[in-house]
Amino acid sequence: MGSGTWRKAYGALKDSTKVGLANFNSEYKDLDIAIVKATNHVECPPKERHLRRILFATTVNRPRADVAYSICSLARRLSKTKNWIVALKTLIVIHRLLREGDVTFKDDFLSYSYRGNILQIPHFKDDSSPLAWDCSAWVRLYAQYLDERVECFKVLKYDVEADRLLKLPKASGKAHSRTRTLPCADLLDHLPALQKLLLRLISCQPEGTACTNYLVQYALALVLKESFKIYCSINDGIINLVDMYFEMAKVDAIKALEIYKRSGQQAERLSAFYDYCKRLELARTFQFPTLRQPPSSFLVTMEEYIREAPCASTSKSVDTEEQSLPSDNEYEVLQETEKAVEEETEERADAEPEEEPPSTSELSEEDEPHPLPTTGDLLNLDEELHPMIADLEQSNALALAIVGPGSGNNTSISQDLFAIDKSGWELALVTAPSIHTSQPAGNQLAGGFDKLLLESLYEDTARQQQIASVTYTGSVASNPFDSNDPFTVSSSFAPPSNVQLAMMAQQQQHYYQMQQQEYYQVQQQQQQMVMMPPQTYQQQQAQYATNAGLSNPFGDPFSSLVMMANPPKQGNPH
Repeated sequence: MGSGTWRKAYGALKDSTKVGLANFNSEYKDLDIAIVKATNHVECPPKERHLRRILFATTVNRPRADVAYSICSLARRLSKTKNWIVALKTLIVIHRLLREGDVTFKDDFLSYSYRGNILQIPHFKDDSSPLAWDCSAWVRLYAQYLDERVECFKVLKYDVEADRLLKLPKASGKAHSRTRTLPCADLLDHLPALQKLLLRLISCQPEGTACTNYLVQYALALVLKESFKIYCSINDGIINLVDMYFEMAKVDAIKALEIYKRSGQQAERLSAFYDYCKRLELARTFQFPTLRQPPSSFLVTMEEYIREAPCASTSKSVDTEEQSLPSDNEYEVLQETEKAVEEETEERADAEPEEEPPSTSELSEEDEPHPLPTTGDLLNLDEELHPMIADLEQSNALALAIVGPGSGNNTSISQDLFAIDKSGWELALVTAPSIHTSQPAGNQLAGGFDKLLLESLYEDTARQQQIASVTYTGSVASNPFDSNDPFTVSSSFAPPSNVQLAMMAQQQQHYYQMQQQEYYQVQQQQQQMVMMPPQTYQQQQAQYATNAGLSNPFGDPFSSLVMMANPPKQGNPH
């Protein structure tokens, strides 16, 4: 038994097993059986009775659950199979449902494709035979075309194949597609989608041994039927685009020119595709149209229009002009503001005194000032002030001077304080009498120095020293005017860092010297105690005890008598 016969037998066994399982375990028994039989391993197109059963399950009258189950079953069948016959027959069933099915099925299939990506099988292959290898490549191209067909339906909101041709009154009884009557904005969106779909259709060209396969030619016939409608829609859209081209803005004109150029290139490729299909057996039942390319001279005219086209469309410019024009209320507000400005300018002109122009006889040629190159007054400092503002400035000219009422020599005193011939403001403060206080003459000291000023200086100095002492030493500083210690004020400030480091080094060195001296003294005492005889040691200890008792106010006053009554025993030193 050959490998091809064995594969056919194995495929038939799998199909019969799935049909038996559907009879016992499936809630949608009839639908599952129809899907399995329509996409079995037999190399022939799906039977019409099975297709009608699937079409009936996806109509508007059926529940949406049946439609969703049908889509899920077909998607599962396509994703799990590795046989090109099953994959191609599944795609043929989906294509027939998209062509002949209800509009609701297209919407449901589009919403499901967002989640599952049913028609995207870029890695599908069947390498069981050379025929299977060539047919697998065509299956991938066919799936890409169906996927682009669904995307085109998403943009157009209608199916090109199901669209009926319309008869226009201006046309001489000739039917046209929907793109002939679309506005400019919709036309610029629909034509690129249709051109992408036509590009996918032209790429569905079988190669190798797949050209002679009957199942491939059956699917190619479905694609070829749709090419006529797609080309007709593009052609009518191009005619509508050319009619509106010389009224477009520059941006829209550039898009329209690209679409027009692309349509000419696709017409050449579609003509070559038709020539290829005419050599196949399926061409006997088809009548291919004659394709004509647009004239190249018109492209030059379109490019010249782009150079001179307006940047914005006429409708947008009209809207912007209408928005820029003010309304009636705005006109009234503008008129009121203009009247108010005119009244203010008239009042200013009446209030300002008329200045007499200088006589020309007084000025001689020598006295005429030479004009200096100066820049313009950017801050408008030379502008004439309002009379009310000038009066207010004159009345408040001395607002910052603290002067008591009734003093006639205030201005002279203030001028003396800041005169140039004085040595400084300190001398002016001492010599000039204070006019800002109403204290009696008894507070004045000799030389005109004020007693209150002296007290305030003392208080300020004491407060500063107190703040400095708290900041650096943590305690209140002594009186800075104490005559006993002239360096008392400087002791409250912390010394610099280098001085502090030097002092710390000296303190550490002094501490080490004290420890060494104590250590030497202890060593000497221990040596003396070792060299001293025992009797002398006991006498010294008793003397130390008496001295300690006398020195201690809380000790025993009779301890010395006990020591005298019981003298220590003299031992033999030898």
